[in-house]
Amino acid sequence: MDTTDADGIITTTVDGIRTLLAPRSGLLTAGLLFRVGRADETLATSGITHLVEHLALHRHGPGDLHHNGATAAAYTHFQVTGTHAEVVAYLNGVCAALRDLPTDRLETEKEILRTEAAGQGHGPAHAATLWRYGSRSYGLTGYAETGLYRLTADDVRAWAQTRFTAGNAVLWITGDTVPEGLDLTLPSGAWHPAPAATSALPATPAYFTGNERGVVLTAVVPRSTEAGLFAEVLGKELFRELRQNGGYSSTATGDYAPRDADSATVTAYADALPQKQDALVGAFLDVFAKLRAGRIEQADLDAVRASALARFDTPELAGRLLPGHAVNLLLGHRNLTVAEAKAEIGAVTVADLHRVARAVWDDALVQVPGRGVDLAGLAAAPTDSPEIVGGRRHPAVADPGVFLSLAEDGVSRVSPGQRVTVRYAECSLMQVYPDGARHLVGHDGFTVTVEPTLYHRITPAELAVIDAAVPPSAVVAMPPRHPSRIPQPAGPGPAPAPAPAPAVRSVWFTALLWVLGVPGLLIGGSALLLALALGDDHDRIPRATAQELLGWMILAGVFLIPWGVCLDRRIKGKN
Repeated sequence: MDTTDADGIITTTVDGIRTLLAPRSGLLTAGLLFRVGRADETLATSGITHLVEHLALHRHGPGDLHHNGATAAAYTHFQVTGTHAEVVAYLNGVCAALRDLPTDRLETEKEILRTEAAGQGHGPAHAATLWRYGSRSYGLTGYAETGLYRLTADDVRAWAQTRFTAGNAVLWITGDTVPEGLDLTLPSGAWHPAPAATSALPATPAYFTGNERGVVLTAVVPRSTEAGLFAEVLGKELFRELRQNGGYSSTATGDYAPRDADSATVTAYADALPQKQDALVGAFLDVFAKLRAGRIEQADLDAVRASALARFDTPELAGRLLPGHAVNLLLGHRNLTVAEAKAEIGAVTVADLHRVARAVWDDALVQVPGRGVDLAGLAAAPTDSPEIVGGRRHPAVADPGVFLSLAEDGVSRVSPGQRVTVRYAECSLMQVYPDGARHLVGHDGFTVTVEPTLYHRITPAELAVIDAAVPPSAVVAMPPRHPSRIPQPAGPGPAPAPAPAPAVRSVWFTALLWVLGVPGLLIGGSALLLALALGDDHDRIPRATAQELLGWMILAGVFLIPWGVCLDRRIKGKN
């Protein structure tokens, strides 16, 4: 049964898909949303939603038609603008592809996604998702799509058949009637609520050190009109204090973004040059101290209120509200009529903003560029694990002060300044390499790499224990690494064993041969020449006898010297 709200937005169904209609001039625009995104995946299957989106759009190819697909944390959106015929052809084509994905393109699209990720930039709050949520739920948006190596054609087909369904979708069209010729037949399926958020933070407010050029603060608060207005007041105050007055920043902003049906994320960001970053952190925190103390200017509230109300003063408002209304309907959040929204905006007070400021600070996670600043009131986000496993220790080849501990229930890496543990039962991902390496990521986001080249005496039997203990759903088999990408010890490694010294007896034996051979040859040769020169009359022994004796001496020398040389070479060669 079709219904029309006070603002003229029509709610109907098309092929079992909840549909919102509202007229708007110009070309027709439509969007087909599915309640599935990165947060619904696991780290071992991450990228599967994006992969389905790419496969569904492959047959459209390049052209003049303006269309796009996007995978967010909690939903996937296919959008198109064109003539009625073009919009119908696009939506029909997306649904036809979802019913029968072109899986012959699977490996090609995987490569495209990897290339896309390599050239993609990240927003300033990118790292905060990992620190806040760990390696699950909304924290997955902080990771690469590591599941692409594992995913098969059967995996993506099953994901499409259970998540890209009519019951899990919302369609919006900028027209007052459904275009003729639509065929959006999909499996009926069921609506999936947004996943519950996980947490890797034992306490807030907290901070961590990051690589951004400035300061980033994120906080999760209940969705509300006053929270949205507070983010705008926060942005005005940061801009005024950090750019105009302090001269620290070129960019200083506040933002409010819905996360799911009930929660939203407030983000504050300010950049600075390296030499001004310490001063920026102090000034940034001073802004929050001021707002938490309730020192909020009525003029600032009035300014952001006027700006919020002005957004409703636009022609064909109902058609412009459609995308936001569709997301709310998809997530299960109540849509306000224009009158209700204006009333809520008008009712917000400075006291309401003060309450939101305290809630934002209580849940704050602050990313700072260095440690040389005063962060009083902020707990350090965990950088190591509370305990290590008690298994067999494997010292690092390059540094005996670092070791891996491999046990039946987990693995720990311990260094002088840090200890990190991943329990196998709480492992989100284990990447397995053919060269024997195992890279493990725990639910809390901590990572331990088991590299046999870097640690002493890691045996195949110990790797088999890890393989048997980690849940199969967390395992991703990786392709072989080029030898240059296999890590090697930073130091020289163990010294080779010294060569054994030659046997003393052999050395003395060789020397004796030289001692006997060389004098024998010299003396014998000299005596023979003398005897021949003097003749028999002056000999004390017969000439023939002398010649015979000296001949034997010469023969001994000639024989012993080459023998000594050869024997000496053989002894040296063996040693």
